[in-house]
Amino acid sequence: MILLAKLSHAEEIHRTMLAAFEEYRFSNAPSSALEETVDTIASSLRNGEEKAFLFWREKKVIGVVRFKEQKEHVYFFRLSVRPEERRRGVARQLIAALERYAASRRLFTLQCQVRLSVAKNIALYEQNGFYISDRTTVRKQNGTRIETVHMTKELMQK
Repeated sequence: MILLAKLSHAEEIHRTMLAAFEEYRFSNAPSSALEETVDTIASSLRNGEEKAFLFWREKKVIGVVRFKEQKEHVYFFRLSVRPEERRRGVARQLIAALERYAASRRLFTLQCQVRLSVAKNIALYEQNGFYISDRTTVRKQNGTRIETVHMTKELMQK
């Protein structure tokens, strides 16, 4: 079951995200997701800066996607699926929930940003109808440069 998160879910969002991003902790440039706190997530939810969908199975959150409604599209980030739940369609269902949400708001584009070095994530999005729409280099505070791609999916207007 996928539900829109409430402020009280900030801890679940954080816990699920950390489990999903742990594999990147010891990479050359660890994901900044690992630096986020329950408080930063709660603050963003509270002030309306972002929203999130939670994927529940058997009273446990196994997947999360955070997103922002922008002028002409929905931008999503931190798509997180617990490692033991991967390859079971959770990410695909979270993307479908984003599509429904965007369409309900008359926004017909989804966008996200992915590290170029994480081919499996690029493949996931391409399998779900996304294409690479731009390339960017992100510079972390320590000077590390990370090559990323922006991925876009155009949704059908009804």
